[in-house]
Amino acid sequence: MTVRIATWNINSVTARLPKLLEWLEGARPDVLCLQELKCSTDAFPYNAVAELGYETAAHGTGRWNGVAIVSRLGLEDVVRDLPDQPGFLADDAMLPVVEPRAIGATCGPLRVWSVYVPNGREVGHAHYGYKLQWLETLRDTVREDAAAARPFAVLGDYNIAPTDEDVYDLAAFEGQTHVTEPERAALAALRETGLQDVMPRPLKYDRPYTYWDYRQLCFPKNRGMRIDLTYGNKAFADAVTDAYVDREARKGKGTSDHAPVVTDLDL
Repeated sequence: MTVRIATWNINSVTARLPKLLEWLEGARPDVLCLQELKCSTDAFPYNAVAELGYETAAHGTGRWNGVAIVSRLGLEDVVRDLPDQPGFLADDAMLPVVEPRAIGATCGPLRVWSVYVPNGREVGHAHYGYKLQWLETLRDTVREDAAAARPFAVLGDYNIAPTDEDVYDLAAFEGQTHVTEPERAALAALRETGLQDVMPRPLKYDRPYTYWDYRQLCFPKNRGMRIDLTYGNKAFADAVTDAYVDREARKGKGTSDHAPVVTDLDL
């Protein structure tokens, strides 16, 4: 059985709906994990996606977060939010808010999570501590599935570049989030559960970044970061036949500032 699974920070599923539908028709993934929906659960364009043969499990509040799993292999055992997921206490809030940043489901032979890891904002900011706490909870959540025999993966926008090679210029990020040692240590702890980055090494493509800022011609100049990742357990990783970043989806007007990351499996 061949399976194509992908992850994409869509940066507003409503604004990018034509791009999403075009990409689904062209790439034909069996499972697509989406992040940064920027719409409520009820407002997701279920019908438009269903016309292409997909069902969707979505989780959003209509603000800056939101995640979904789109599948034509079925959707079972859907879980919204990580168990014991931490919330973030914003400056204008009375209580911490558990944001819609994680959704899990079984899609045919696969168990997957779509995750949108907190940005962290600035080193030392409360959001940075929240990010590290959130990653610790993610590690605890996936530990059992990571060790299981069933193919399992955690896909999404991790908001962390795993290595220095995953940013166009390390000096440009000095002292900023996404490249700090505590963040990378949190990724390492996640891998220690039995997960691995399935992007091939050495890299099949030169610097396969997944995110480029809209400003300062970052995409044409390839000033990007690889922060959208697919972490799979041994059963998942052993089945990988190809993994790549679809840069074509980032080209043109009206695109997300992220590109889809695609993984092909032979199960």
